[in-house]
Amino acid sequence: QVQLVESGGGLVQAGSSLRLSCAVSGRSFNNNFMGWFRQTPGKEREFVAAISWAGGFTYYADSVKGRFTIARDVAKNTVYLQMTGLKPGDTAVYYCAARSGWDYSKDFRLYDYWGQGTQVTVSS
Repeated sequence: QVQLVESGGGLVQAGSSLRLSCAVSGRSFNNNFMGWFRQTPGKEREFVAAISWAGGFTYYADSVKGRFTIARDVAKNTVYLQMTGLKPGDTAVYYCAARSGWDYSKDFRLYDYWGQGTQVTVSS
């Protein structure tokens, strides 16, 4: 069973940086892609970024491109989301997710495993 544990959220001011971590246990070769999503009350989970374990290919939502960086440490089975230039609009619960399959997806419904989420709050 794959388990994902996020950490690194918090309350910061606009323009600040934060790094989220997602520790993955029980990973199998089928979990080819990792993604970060975020969600605010009353809204659907929104794609933020994704990365492939093999090759480290990265994908970003337009809203975070140039500000956020996703990375993975294969040896540590950990995925990171480095967030810079944070804006109040980035405030959300951030979730880490694992997807089987051979292509990445922006659709949260196509991810198989989820972490518990970590709150990121950006004040103006």
